[in-house]
Amino acid sequence: MTVELEAVERDLRERGHPFALATVVWRRSPSSAKVGARALVTSDGQMRGWLAGACAEPAVIGEAKKAIEEGAARLVFIGPPEEIAEHARDGVTSVPIACQSEGALEVYVEPVLPDPQLVVVGRSPAVDALARMAGILGWRTVVIDDGGSVEDHPGIERVDTVLDLASIGVGAGSFVVVATQGHYDEEALEQALSTDATYVGLVASRKRADSVLAYLRSRGVPEERLARVHAPAGLDLGSVATDEIGVAVLAELVRLRAEEGLGAVNLPAPSPETHEAIDPICGMTVHVASARYRSVYEGRTYYFCSAGCLAKFEENPAGHAPAG
Repeated sequence: MTVELEAVERDLRERGHPFALATVVWRRSPSSAKVGARALVTSDGQMRGWLAGACAEPAVIGEAKKAIEEGAARLVFIGPPEEIAEHARDGVTSVPIACQSEGALEVYVEPVLPDPQLVVVGRSPAVDALARMAGILGWRTVVIDDGGSVEDHPGIERVDTVLDLASIGVGAGSFVVVATQGHYDEEALEQALSTDATYVGLVASRKRADSVLAYLRSRGVPEERLARVHAPAGLDLGSVATDEIGVAVLAELVRLRAEEGLGAVNLPAPSPETHEAIDPICGMTVHVASARYRSVYEGRTYYFCSAGCLAKFEENPAGHAPAG
């Protein structure tokens, strides 16, 4: 992997963006691919690095996007249609391509999904325990308050203000737990509910939680937002010590992730700049934004993987244009 590609990977990991790493593990001449070549594909279909020629690239991008969506790695055979049966075996996805080079390759595609983001607002033994345990699980953990023993704990980011949760990346897939012990529950909870956080929890007694929700209701916070609040946050473990409340909250988050898929990767919808088209000659997937070869017939634009397919289409567009 090149230094540039390593920098891109590091940036995506730090920002919590999903991507896939694609590695050539086998090739047959005259494919231009080299064993060990690697590329990175983002969830919106952008590729960084280089694996092979124009015929194979769309296939790799398509399989990488599927791997990210499914959260599972895959081994992909890319080659001529007549070789698909020969290379078919358990665990291998085959993608036929009509490449004039007649080469073939296998690519291992591995999704890299961001760990859940946990934002804990407050300062108490419960906050300390929750943040430390989430850090051990590898979750991206942020503690918001003006102090606390978690400040120097590796892997935990500390922020001194609760004014703008969006500025630290809180959004769909994030978990927010308010545990200010009555100091500024209302402000913190209102801020959390203004985001798209997947989970918003309030560490408080039932009576205190009802009071906080009533206050926010009086301020005009819509009922559909208030209904998102998990209060009291955490599994009911009965009467436990303050730091054990952190255990109860983490247990609830882990259960919700397992049972309901909360905290899953929020993939962006395909943009017009990255949508795909089918080459009417060979049937390959072509990424519209980067397509070099295109032709307009009867007001419709057709996209092609190569100059050869374009030339064949233009020899008889009426015979190759899809009906309708």
